[in-house]
Amino acid sequence: MNNNIKLRWGILGAARINQQLMPAISNAENSELIAISSRRSGAAAETLAKYAPQEKDVTVYNSPDELLNDENIQAVYIPLANKEHAEWVLKAIKKGKHVLCEKPMALNTSDIDAIKAASLEKNAKVMEGFMYRFHPQHGRVKEIIDSGLIGSVRSVRSCFSYMMQPARLYRIENNIENGGGAMWDIGCYAIHAARLPFYNDLPIAVSAMAKHIDTGADISCNGIIDFGEGKYAHFDFGFEHARRAEYEVIGTKGGLKCHNVWAKQEETPVISWWTESGQKCQETLALANHFRLEVEHFSHCVLNSIKPALSLDDAKLNCQVINATLKSIKTGQHVKIT
Repeated sequence: MNNNIKLRWGILGAARINQQLMPAISNAENSELIAISSRRSGAAAETLAKYAPQEKDVTVYNSPDELLNDENIQAVYIPLANKEHAEWVLKAIKKGKHVLCEKPMALNTSDIDAIKAASLEKNAKVMEGFMYRFHPQHGRVKEIIDSGLIGSVRSVRSCFSYMMQPARLYRIENNIENGGGAMWDIGCYAIHAARLPFYNDLPIAVSAMAKHIDTGADISCNGIIDFGEGKYAHFDFGFEHARRAEYEVIGTKGGLKCHNVWAKQEETPVISWWTESGQKCQETLALANHFRLEVEHFSHCVLNSIKPALSLDDAKLNCQVINATLKSIKTGQHVKIT
């Protein structure tokens, strides 16, 4: 990594996630925060002062459009409302920016197809912001699976949940069609993580059920993804459960568990595994900031013309599984993923 070259970033919005992303950009070795915008009067300046008070030369814009017109900005991070993601990703690409977009990239696959076409035309790097994938613990999981220690992966269980707090009620104000509810907030993580250990297999169908509230938002969901040949991933998530962010993998010779998928920089990551032969192990890994690692990875890709680890094809596949899940919930049927 060349420490003398830094990618110049702008942030389109003053969302809560800036508590994590703004310091990540500021502290990344190859990144520089130079601008933030918000459509809410004073919100951008307030967010900057709260989460990155050491930054003194950051321009504050009163609208995302103004920020995109800043030719000094090379890449943008988009933390806007879920239903706005695709629109602003396309706008940013049109203005010649590289884009890290908070999950979900889009609510439908046609928008992701449009994003991919635009990114190829403008030679723009675009990545969906699943920060957890950049924590080294998931690389260790892959090492264990690839080693053959637990045999061939047969099933996965992912669980993502937390009790809804008053400060987060905005997440259930919109219906699912407009990006509201648990699916687009934490369900996309649960499905993404459930797919992770099936590195060489594609999902072919899904069955699911969910609980909804009056706004049309879902607040809990359970589902099973069929990967064919007797391989399945079970996922559950919701806003009515104690906090959980974990996944478990069962193979033909043993199993493993990632105990805290969202391990924060001050939380010690733990992976445990066992085998049919009687081996048992609990591994404690080094602390890591997955938000910073995500930013450094994306910046490295832009600065060195490398493809991001999370491709738009991966974003499209996750969106396909999500929409098949929503269709299964609505129809009560086993839905093929297309």
